[in-house]
Amino acid sequence: MPSRYPPDRSGRLSNEASNPDIPQHALINIIRIPVNVQVSPIELIVRRVGIALVLIIMVALVAYMEKDGYSEKLSFIDALYYAGVTLSTTGYGDIVPVTQLARLINLFVVTPLRLGFVILLVGTTLSVLTEESRKAWQIQHWRKRMRNHTIIIGYGTKGRSAVAALLADGTSPKDIVVVDKDSRVLEVAEAQGLVTVNGSGTQSNILKLAGVGKAKAVVVAPSIDDTAVLVTLSVRELAPSAWIVVSVRESENQHLLEQSGADSVVISSETAGRMLGLATVTPSVVEMMEDLLSPDEGFSIAERPIADDEVGANPRHLADIVLGVVRSGELYRIDSLEAETVEPGDRLLYVRRVFSDDTEDD
Repeated sequence: MPSRYPPDRSGRLSNEASNPDIPQHALINIIRIPVNVQVSPIELIVRRVGIALVLIIMVALVAYMEKDGYSEKLSFIDALYYAGVTLSTTGYGDIVPVTQLARLINLFVVTPLRLGFVILLVGTTLSVLTEESRKAWQIQHWRKRMRNHTIIIGYGTKGRSAVAALLADGTSPKDIVVVDKDSRVLEVAEAQGLVTVNGSGTQSNILKLAGVGKAKAVVVAPSIDDTAVLVTLSVRELAPSAWIVVSVRESENQHLLEQSGADSVVISSETAGRMLGLATVTPSVVEMMEDLLSPDEGFSIAERPIADDEVGANPRHLADIVLGVVRSGELYRIDSLEAETVEPGDRLLYVRRVFSDDTEDD
């Protein structure tokens, strides 16, 4: 019996479903687009306070150098006082320049510094507003261009492992969206360069914000099987063409997930149990299985299109170790009759040899 295999799909929904009518600024705390460089608010404030103090000292020194040109002879404390009230535009008027030189210095030196000081005072607020606007623009731009991405619902152990496998297999971080309710794990995902959406995968509005209608694949990896069923139902309703992969703990729930719309169901408890059993009898088999499941080095299972000179050949006789033939979205194992001969348009499921320097032995 041939097993189902994910064809190249892309779901489409109406603009209303895929782009909810929500102001972009309201999504800043829900959707997080990773950035390369971030400056902490404390560092920003300390930096601005330091610049302000430097400007005050500069004006105080300028005033003190021309201390005889003011309405009263200035001490250095008086110069600091004058610099503070002048730069802050308070201007009490008790100390004013009276000589021509002092007034020229005030016009061409102190006045530009005063303008810089005022800009510095409102700079933090302007910076915050600019940052908010930048984030809102990023979210709007991302929501317009996102398509054929992969959504990971649940960033626990299984979700993180799924992301690691995708990244190791060449998927770009910008093509992965993580959905979870825990802001702490979302910070970890964002540090990896992934787009994150804060919310529950059972809510349709959160799934729409993640662009489920345009997603190529959705990985459902919650910690509870009941949640997996609800999430799968919601995803299938919003994205009838997306490829849905679900992880469940108990095999008895497999049929529920398949009825809910899952294309592939991975039973985590039974898989782990088999590995544990094999490890007690044939540990080398477990080591090889782990190697095959790790795409970054050693051996891994991969898929490739057939070459022109391979058409009509028996896949058992090819240079690669072929495990199966993918034809029209269906996987035929190497021992099946359908896999006796390679046909045009087929793809091969084979064992790929990868070295630690990310080069492949073809």
